[in-house]
Amino acid sequence: MRILIANDDGIDAPGLALAEAAARRLGDDVWVVAPDAKRTAAGHSLTMAAPVVMKRLGERRFSCSGTPADCVVAAMSWLFRDGGRPDLVISGVNDGRNVAEDLAYSGTLGVAREAAFWGLPAVALSRVKKPNLRAGDADWLAGLLRTLWERRAAWVAEAHWLSVNLPADLPASFAQPSIGRDKIARTAQVVRESGDTVELVFPRGRAHASTPGDENSRIDSGMATVNRLGWAGQNALDPALVERLGSL
Repeated sequence: MRILIANDDGIDAPGLALAEAAARRLGDDVWVVAPDAKRTAAGHSLTMAAPVVMKRLGERRFSCSGTPADCVVAAMSWLFRDGGRPDLVISGVNDGRNVAEDLAYSGTLGVAREAAFWGLPAVALSRVKKPNLRAGDADWLAGLLRTLWERRAAWVAEAHWLSVNLPADLPASFAQPSIGRDKIARTAQVVRESGDTVELVFPRGRAHASTPGDENSRIDSGMATVNRLGWAGQNALDPALVERLGSL
């Protein structure tokens, strides 16, 4: 079983080490390609027509100067260009939950989405900040990944991937939550102002808003959450609207 691991927190992130430790309990063919620095909120951006620097740090271990999604592109177009595609892509474990609008902003989810573009099963893992780390966390996570792999027929589908959020304490029971709203980048701080030029900073953090049954409420109650997300599909417009647009 070949596993590719990437993230958005960087090659030295503790969450990446946890994901790697768990993956190695499933097999020895584990590849790590991660950004050379933190790339939080990079979304699914790609580096196009500009150099991306790959640095070999060890056997099957590379840093990437680009975005989180670039890590998957580099792996598929360069590392595995002669074949031997990964069986599973693991993204994370992200330093912080990925809920609500993070489905679009998160580089962690961008990795999984890019993997889905390549037709690869992918699991994006996120965990609350400052979790209660325990020696058995890697074993529990390995068990989770093993179960997901063994039962992949129940969730692997074209253009889809899994988003898993972990609470502070493991082990944890699971729930499939609704997707809530918890807006980030809600304020702007003026750092410098000179004439017509204004320099702004959008602070980190969120309101931690929640409604019953959404991701935040489940995670805050100590549960892990899992959602299957997808990038493809079409929702038909009201035919009357389509007809009206055609008459413009």
